[in-house]
Amino acid sequence: MARNRRRNSRARKGGFSVGSIIATVALSVVALGMIGAFGWLKYRAMSNVSLDKVSLCPVTGPTSETAILLDVTDPISEPTSLDLKNQFRSLVEGIPVGGAIDIYALTDKEGKLVNTFHGCNPGSGELADEWTSNPRLVQERWEKGFQKPLDEIAGKLGTGATGEFSPIMAGIQRINLEAFQRLPAATSKTLFVASDMIEHTPSFSSYRNGVSIAKFDASPAREKFRTSLDGVSVKILAFQRPGQKFKAEDLAAFWKSWIERNNGEFAGFTRLEGLE
Repeated sequence: MARNRRRNSRARKGGFSVGSIIATVALSVVALGMIGAFGWLKYRAMSNVSLDKVSLCPVTGPTSETAILLDVTDPISEPTSLDLKNQFRSLVEGIPVGGAIDIYALTDKEGKLVNTFHGCNPGSGELADEWTSNPRLVQERWEKGFQKPLDEIAGKLGTGATGEFSPIMAGIQRINLEAFQRLPAATSKTLFVASDMIEHTPSFSSYRNGVSIAKFDASPAREKFRTSLDGVSVKILAFQRPGQKFKAEDLAAFWKSWIERNNGEFAGFTRLEGLE
């Protein structure tokens, strides 16, 4: 009898273990189903959001903001231009549906930028719901209002006219005020800066002062160009000039310090191929 009781006890323990596994698997399946259903409902909800007719952004506001500052105060070489075009197209492909993109051209006037594009990714026809929308019309809207103008901008990258100054910090400050600070704090905000990253203004010039953050702190530029980059991720796509005396790592350290001192997140410094 004792042997039978031990065998029955082991059977009950074994049954409890198998039952627990089955229950866990069943709960996991239910959880995955709920996640999938939530994702599908979220997509359906996003696809039915009303869009602004000009910008194609949700009338409730973009779900994310990506700004690109293009330094065209000097022309760049063909290899650098090609690398920049590849980088540009890659980041455009990464804009989520409902996300905004703003493209600015730097000028040699402090804080004077040219906004060459503002709009949101409305989603292509491939993502359209056939029950609630017309995929062909959705595709046309995406191509004409989003993809085509951005392709045209990509095709013109690398052209520029020589400017007297290169006020990069003032450009970042302007973009922060115009594109980022008007958005809710929780909105994802990313800034790409494509430039040689050599700051040159009457207030501070790397040609005069090098890339010393201590010399920058002692200059009027520290207060003049300070800006609150809270919640903004900044990535640099750097050109390089022939015979440039500044090392890429020194420029990266200087800009990393400046971005972080303004409460931004330094997301990397990528040196583009070729020379200006």
